[in-house]
Amino acid sequence: ERLKGLPIGYFGASTGAAAALMAATKQDNIFGVVSRGGRPDLALDHLEKLTIPVLLIVGENDRDVIILNEKAKKILNDCEMSIVQDATHLFEEPEALEKVAALASFWLEDKVSDYESKNDLAKPSKSIHVI
Repeated sequence: ERLKGLPIGYFGASTGAAAALMAATKQDNIFGVVSRGGRPDLALDHLEKLTIPVLLIVGENDRDVIILNEKAKKILNDCEMSIVQDATHLFEEPEALEKVAALASFWLEDKVSDYESKNDLAKPSKSIHVI
């Protein structure tokens, strides 16, 4: 009950990113979606419906997924794409997931602030971080 009404950000990886993108079209209090190595092509019919910001994070050596994400980026209304150097699809390389976490957390923090400002929401006295 204490969390009711708080803005929500989704994070999806691989095929779960498509699920996060689709789910984000069905709720009002979603402020953004982060896709890590995602397959937004599996949600193509829903991408035009998204008016919230989306961050696509892809590994530099995941060429096929880069192409899929570039196509989705052209459809999405508000989208940024970050490519993690020397990373593959699962981001198993040293420090690759740490880079993803840093990119996602800074981006989500920025977007939740924008959402709160646009919707006249008071910031909570304590931030909630899920790691």
